[in-house]
Parts: sequence; C-alpha cells; structure tokens
Amino acid sequence: MTLAKRNLTTQVQDVLAGETSLYILKRSLQAILTLLLASILCFAIVQLSPGNFLDTLRQNPRISPERIDELKKLFGLSDTKDLPTLANQYWKWLIQAIQGNLGLSMHYSQPVSLLIGQRIRATLELALASIVLTWAIAIPLGIIGAVNQNKFIDKFLRVISYTAQGFPSFVTALSLLIIAQICYPLLPVGGRTSINHDQMSAIGQLFDILWHMILPTIALTITGFAGLQRITRGELLDVLRQDYIQTARAKGLSENRVIYIHALRNAINPLVTLLGFEFASLLSGAFIAEFFFNWPGLGKLILAGVTAKDIYLVMGSLMMGAVMLIIGNLFADLLLKFVDPRIKLADLK
Repeated sequence: MTLAKRNLTTQVQDVLAGETSLYILKRSLQAILTLLLASILCFAIVQLSPGNFLDTLRQNPRISPERIDELKKLFGLSDTKDLPTLANQYWKWLIQAIQGNLGLSMHYSQPVSLLIGQRIRATLELALASIVLTWAIAIPLGIIGAVNQNKFIDKFLRVISYTAQGFPSFVTALSLLIIAQICYPLLPVGGRTSINHDQMSAIGQLFDILWHMILPTIALTITGFAGLQRITRGELLDVLRQDYIQTARAKGLSENRVIYIHALRNAINPLVTLLGFEFASLLSGAFIAEFFFNWPGLGKLILAGVTAKDIYLVMGSLMMGAVMLIIGNLFADLLLKFVDPRIKLADLK
C-alpha cells in the first residue's frame, strides 16, 4: 500500500472514529425533534387553508352523500377545524408515521409512502446530476475569474453569472423546451424514459434515462451555477490575499501549486457547507424542470397534493423535504471534516 493510500485510509478511519460517531448520534437526536416540530408546522399550515379534499367531490352529482360520509371516515376528515379535532387527527397521523405509514393518499388512493418511493428516485437522479454539473462548471469558472481578477475574461464571466442568476427558471425551461422541439429527435421533448424503454437492455435503459435527463439537468444547472461561481471567486480572492499565500509564492512555489494546493483547499470550505442546503433546495427548485419536462419527480407529486388538498400526500412530501435537508446538512458537515481535518465537529452548529 502506497503512502498516499495509507494517508487516505487513515483519514477515512478518523472521520468514522469516535468524534464522528458521537456527532452523528447527536445530530440524529436533534433530527427527531426537528422532524416533530416540522410535522406540526406543516400540519397546521395545511389545515389552515380553507376547505378539504371532500369539497371538490361534493360538487360532483354522481357522488352520493353516503359515499362522502364513507370517505370522511376512511380518511379521518372533519368539517370542523377546532383544536381538539385537529390535535386528534395529527396524533393519529403521527403514530402511523412512526410505524412507517404516512397515510393513504386521497387523490391517488395509494399509500403515500409508496407514491414517494416511486418518485424519489427520479428526483434524486435529477438533483445529483444537477449538483455534479453545477460544481463542474462553477468551480473552474470561479477559479478563472479569481486568477484573472478585473481582466476581460473575469468581467465576461461576471456578466454571464449575473445574467444566469437573474434569468427566470421558467423562461430557461421554456427556451430549452423550444430547442428540444426544434432539434427533435436529437433531444427528447419530455418524460423520463422512451416508449420502448422496457424492451431495451440494461445499458440501453441507463443511456435512455441519461438522454432524457439532459434538458432538465441543464435547466437546473443554469440557475444554480451562477451563485456558486460568484462565491467561489470571492472566497478564492479572499484567500489569495492572505499572508501565507504571499509566503508560498516568495518560496518559489509554482503558481498552480499555490492556487490549487494551498489557496483552493482553504477556499472550498464554505462551498462544502452550502452543499447540504443546495441538495435540499433542489426538491423545490426541481419542480419547474419537472413540470415543463414532464419529469415524474416529487415536485409534481407535491403540486398534485396541494391542488387536490390531499393532506396526507402533502404532509408526506414536506416531511421528505425536511429529511433531505437534514441528511444534506449532515453530509456537508462530514465532508467538511474530511476535507479539512483541523475542523472540530463539536464546533459546527
């Protein structure tokens, strides 16, 4: 085993050692309280909205009052929204949720956990692809801008960044959809898979999904890379002004070594912290891309639940967003510890 591999193995073991285990346990206990408070808040917001799922059904003359009463008992709904009634309804949902049952969707007549399980994969595919592409574009452009501060290339990249950041997401999605229609069949117009997806081989199915991911991933990346590029440029410029960077240059180190080994390693810490929030924000941000490109993710599922006033579907989807935020932040903290072993997890808030 080489020295580099030994160092990497030792670093991984340190991350998984006592301090990290205690930190994960502490964050897990905090996550339970966070999810409890988030569920109460979500339930209150949903219930404060006027009406319920049955109001739309009452307008349908084909549905008898007896059937309405049956559905009311099945879903545990009530026309009154006093505190005891709502507290009892929330308590029943909480007991079921602890057991892994998020309730029955009123709109789809299927278990909420099943619906989320079917959609979460598509959303994660889009989110992870967008994060990878965003970082692959933003970090190099931020470095180029910082190294060439106030030069033409830096000013040009800043113009691109400001333009992309101020461009509405729905305009970006519509523009890409128009391009897809013009370039069809080179680019897919929408959906996650082709009609003959099931008849393809495993490799063919993988490339089919990747092919359909091109446009929605680009739509998310255009609105996401601009802010990260500006932060990268600003952080790297701040580090490059530090005394130890000037000392490294005075020792005769190459400029590439100074930038990529000494400066970038310290400048990237704040970016890693943002990774957790970026991962969670894609749950809501991906909605526009999912809507325009007919991507079967959680964004469309939440919209359907809100439109139909499906309380259990909305609650389950919002709780999934809270879980993604907690997991994303925990992952970002552990990654920050891995990148910079000097950081103490106990000092992270």
